[in-house]
Amino acid sequence: MSNIIDSKKAINDEDLEYVVLCQKGDTDAFDVLVERHQKKMLNIAYRMMGDYDEACDVTQEAFLAAYKSIKKFKAEAKFSTWLYRIVVNYSKNRLKQLRNITQREGVSIDDSGEMKIEGVMCQSSANDANPGAQMEKREREAQVQKCITSLDEEYREVLVLRDIQGFSYEEIKDILKIPEGTVKSRLSRARNALKDCLVKVIGDL
Repeated sequence: MSNIIDSKKAINDEDLEYVVLCQKGDTDAFDVLVERHQKKMLNIAYRMMGDYDEACDVTQEAFLAAYKSIKKFKAEAKFSTWLYRIVVNYSKNRLKQLRNITQREGVSIDDSGEMKIEGVMCQSSANDANPGAQMEKREREAQVQKCITSLDEEYREVLVLRDIQGFSYEEIKDILKIPEGTVKSRLSRARNALKDCLVKVIGDL
């Protein structure tokens, strides 16, 4: 039996054309999918982990896992949902591996130079014209990220997906495979915990 998706029966998905080509062995098609999703994948991993280098590694591993298992993708959900679920799970697994290792200090994603990892481009944003303002921005960003990283894992992931990445409740439900009501309750607790942490490290918001 063929593992190739029947695009006429699949849900509407702008990535589907390239997924089908990739399932047929077209590696260039997967490069298109990487280009489309690498920035969001990297940001999800970074916000989950608080470490830029680890986020780059996890993003690379997640794309490799997606490539190896893409023939199993049946288009029962959007390809992006399936892909983001992989990077969330890989981030969580990597965090578990790091729990017994001294936690590295979080850095802003803006601090890193450009680097290419197996097709995943990790790059910095443009330099601010005002060095003082840029330093203050980075310090504030680092404080915010530390607070995000301090959240319990189940709260952190919904906060990252909803408030930072802008996914809908329905999308988050599909990515995390939890009820929408659970998404909303966790998000409420995550926001309160984040606010309490920020008040402690930054001051009144």
